[in-house]
Amino acid sequence: METRAPYAPADLRRLLHPASIAVIGASAREGSFGLRTIRNLRGFGGAILPVNPRGGVIEGLPCHPSLAALPLVPDCAIVALGRDQVEQTLADCIAAGVGGVILYASGYAETRKPELVAMQARLAGMVAGTGTRLLGPNCLGATNYRIGARMMFGRMPEPRALDSAAIGIVTQSGSVSMALAQAMERGVAVSHAIPVGNAADVGIADLIAYLAEDEGCRAIAAVFEGVEHPRQLAQAAALAARTGKPLVIHKMAASEAGAEAALSHTGALAGDHAAYRAVLEAEGAVIVESLDAVMETARFLAKAGRPQGPRGKTGVGVVLASGGFGVAAADQAAAAGVPLPQPEGATAERLRAHVPEFGAARNPCDVTAMALNDDSAFEQSADAFLADPAYAALLVVYPYADAFGATRFEGWKRLAARHGKPIACYWASEWLEGEGVQRLEAEPGIATFRSLPRLFAAIGAWLGQGSAAGGALPPTPPAIRDAATATLRTAPDRVLAERAAKALLAPYGIPVVPERLARTAAEAVAAATALGFPVALKAESPDIPHKTEAGVIRLNLGDAASVAAAFDAVMDRALAATAADRIAGVLVQPMVPRGVEMLMGARINPAFGPLVAFGFGGVMAELLRDTALLPAPFSPAAAAAALRRLKGAALLDGFRGAPPVDIDALAGTLSRFSRFVADQAELVSEIDVNPLICLGQSVTAVDALIVRR
Repeated sequence: METRAPYAPADLRRLLHPASIAVIGASAREGSFGLRTIRNLRGFGGAILPVNPRGGVIEGLPCHPSLAALPLVPDCAIVALGRDQVEQTLADCIAAGVGGVILYASGYAETRKPELVAMQARLAGMVAGTGTRLLGPNCLGATNYRIGARMMFGRMPEPRALDSAAIGIVTQSGSVSMALAQAMERGVAVSHAIPVGNAADVGIADLIAYLAEDEGCRAIAAVFEGVEHPRQLAQAAALAARTGKPLVIHKMAASEAGAEAALSHTGALAGDHAAYRAVLEAEGAVIVESLDAVMETARFLAKAGRPQGPRGKTGVGVVLASGGFGVAAADQAAAAGVPLPQPEGATAERLRAHVPEFGAARNPCDVTAMALNDDSAFEQSADAFLADPAYAALLVVYPYADAFGATRFEGWKRLAARHGKPIACYWASEWLEGEGVQRLEAEPGIATFRSLPRLFAAIGAWLGQGSAAGGALPPTPPAIRDAATATLRTAPDRVLAERAAKALLAPYGIPVVPERLARTAAEAVAAATALGFPVALKAESPDIPHKTEAGVIRLNLGDAASVAAAFDAVMDRALAATAADRIAGVLVQPMVPRGVEMLMGARINPAFGPLVAFGFGGVMAELLRDTALLPAPFSPAAAAAALRRLKGAALLDGFRGAPPVDIDALAGTLSRFSRFVADQAELVSEIDVNPLICLGQSVTAVDALIVRR
């Protein structure tokens, strides 16, 4: 079934930005969801229309006996009724032309009971193709602070003035939505807080797409366990990127159990959580690994705008009055890969002029405790960093929550406005809601964090925005693509062993090691003599995908006698693993000079499509897991950027005298491989090229495996 595109904002406007709201199931009974809802709607400027067959007055509002008795067709209807009344009420809303329905009732698909799953499916079918959108069931409600509409029965912060960095919150869980929205109590502006519940109709992707075009929302924070249509989510993320809305995502349920049955190394590295990250990051989303990081990161990105200065050539300046915090900041910056460039030229001169000789006129810059009596050193040093194009942002520390910070805050405020660069404030005090925190949160040029790792992770994501960009790739020549397709369609086995796999990859420009197939020891000796010693021998069989584990490889064979003996040993081990008629023979290959061992491979994710993994390979690939994952196809520029983000990237620059790897050559190979993967995604399940030996400008695929669908 083809996935629909996310709903257009106009489709959801009556549901989420209504001018009139009916509360069906309104009640004066204390504790009832209907009464809670009506009380939450205090502050909403539109029409509030309670519906109760018994009539009466609730909270000063006259009750109407039915939906049909209302003086107007409401934009949104909140249904606070039991499950047994839901279907008829929903049918009435659809017939009346209600724009959106919020359904509180639970006991549907979340129970996993077939009859209740089917009941939820009926609700979805009822609204499909109509002008009525459904939020829920099993939904807490929705809040739009732009219009003062808390359309829910749960407890949410009171409406308050928004600022230019308001965050729209989208979640599956109502409790998570309420918890995140309480950031308002410390001064964070929230434009919307919308949980989807069971998402029978309106889902996470629809809400992201809606907020991407909502003028009151500056950044989007999304938290979910999973979505039914992940490609729809990718479309919404792309829309947010096009509209310039930062999208911060925390995906719960990060288990990779789905990768356990994979045949290739790549399959074990490209599980569902990794797939979400790869595809959503490629569309511009920022993925955070903890719930704690969601609001801080979204607020920072909402305030920061785009980084000033050339991409990849700017860093962060650090000014503080504590050597200890300076060390901590440097450690965390290094862990997050955020550069702290050392000051040069005029910046260095200004620092030396204002920092005491017993301080540190460098980065991090320690102006010492002298700043307690003379704050000019702090402000002058901060100004020096912010004026320098080498610094995109400034980090400051708020170590003690009292009036001490008031004067310094005014200085930071002036500097952020003067230079148009963000100041990230590490709230180091354990008095988390101490004096000054609301003032900092409300300031448009200052973003507050309660954790240095979260602070630098957010800055790293910000500095890296757009780093994976690349131009459109030219199409594969049809003759090459069609020949590979024909071979895959007619291959006799599900697994294509090494020789057949490399024969498919080579026409795409993947350099492969030369080889000959030997069926006897004498043929192996002849092949080795022709190719040149030393050589490697490998059994060739579709039934032996992992040769090292099966013991069917022999390396560094330097003469005819060792080749003949190795042939017999390899065949014996192969025959122990499979039948003789499943063994094509033994491959004889010249030994490739030692270099950096990389892995590249692919897995066709059922939700997201073709994904390519690459990183440091060999038998340690699954143990170290130092790999990148990108949706195919991708450009050489995207591959090069991902290579630089690997933890072991220094190995590519030459290590202990080894020649550096030609990053451009490697990135080009990866990009061409991604085109093969994209071209053949309908026919392939997994691909593994491991190892890929990189030595200087040479990149050679030594072994390969393709698993057909």
